[in-house]
Amino acid sequence: MSGSAVSNADLSDTIHGPARYSQPGRSYKSSCRKRCIDGGPDAYSTATMTAHPLAGSSVLFDLDGTIIDSRAGIIATIRKVIRELGHEPDLDQDLTWVVGPPLRDLIGEVLRHYGDDQCDDAMACYRRHYEAEGMFQTPVFPGMREAIATIKEAGATLYIATSKPKALARAILERAGLLGEFREVYGARPDDSGAEKPELIGSVLSDHGIEKHHAIMLGDRRFDISGAHANAIRAIGIAWGYGGEGELIEAGAEAIAETPSELPGLVSRQLQAALKHVHA
Repeated sequence: MSGSAVSNADLSDTIHGPARYSQPGRSYKSSCRKRCIDGGPDAYSTATMTAHPLAGSSVLFDLDGTIIDSRAGIIATIRKVIRELGHEPDLDQDLTWVVGPPLRDLIGEVLRHYGDDQCDDAMACYRRHYEAEGMFQTPVFPGMREAIATIKEAGATLYIATSKPKALARAILERAGLLGEFREVYGARPDDSGAEKPELIGSVLSDHGIEKHHAIMLGDRRFDISGAHANAIRAIGIAWGYGGEGELIEAGAEAIAETPSELPGLVSRQLQAALKHVHA
């Protein structure tokens, strides 16, 4: 699959597209890429396969590391904050992990390296610099526009569940021309509270009366996977993001997508598996 949008008539063909699935402690390589963790393609009837499992479903997307490549802007902003607090940034300090955690958690961890505890001041400084510069360093990952369009055109309702402040996430999506693809954006409050994924995902489900077997979360960090599981919904790990396959496997992602073009078929398979369990 090239990642371009497909019609509903073609959607069943995407269900068997290449993908790597995972469970904790186990990775399924190329010889197994067409097998769902709940069984192979023969586990589902032809009638079920043509029912388009995306129709009527709800697909929740993380933002950073899933839709947008924001790491460079975040790291640049963190280094500005460090300088403003009177420290010389340690360029050898590993900051590859900073995309994903709530802002207070990541700022606190970064400052610990410098023996600094000015977390509130640092957070205010971060917001100022990120909104002025960092938010503009957020290109959309290649293929994600097409994947989002394909999933939506198949009948799914899309949501954002991000630890970024809601207003900032909306501004980034609007600038990227993607805001209209999503029914609603869920994110942290202006003071960065309410950024925990279990709370965000739970709010999406409860606010819109979504049945859990009709919903799925897509994200690149363990926070996305654990947040989904805390709400009893499935999660697909995003391999092109910042967590890495090992983190996603350990977190228990039901499947891992290696490229955006795999997402429509992989989401379909996982939603079918969820329905199979409900009706078993």
